[in-house]
Amino acid sequence: MTLTTRLMLAGLFGLAALFAFWFGHEGWHAIAIFCGPPLLLAAFGWNGGQKPAFWAGLFALAWFSHGVMVAWSRPLERELALIEIALSLLIVLAVSLPGLRARFGAKR
Repeated sequence: MTLTTRLMLAGLFGLAALFAFWFGHEGWHAIAIFCGPPLLLAAFGWNGGQKPAFWAGLFALAWFSHGVMVAWSRPLERELALIEIALSLLIVLAVSLPGLRARFGAKR
């Protein structure tokens, strides 16, 4: 398993754990809605496929936007929102690393 896959999985599992802690008191439907996508993407991305990495990056942009919105509008939940922002940025970085290496890496 490559470093980028491990970083992506760490971010996805971290988001699932954060959402379970954050929204766990709301009921099983909130757990399914918030924890389902990161766990499904982690399951599909376990072998390092490109499509799950693409979708993880796309979802991470939405999670980033959600974190910014919550951090800005709900001061009592700001810490959890900042963790969400950090984990979503980790996912975006992880799925972008292969392309960045190909673009800016040393010429052979």
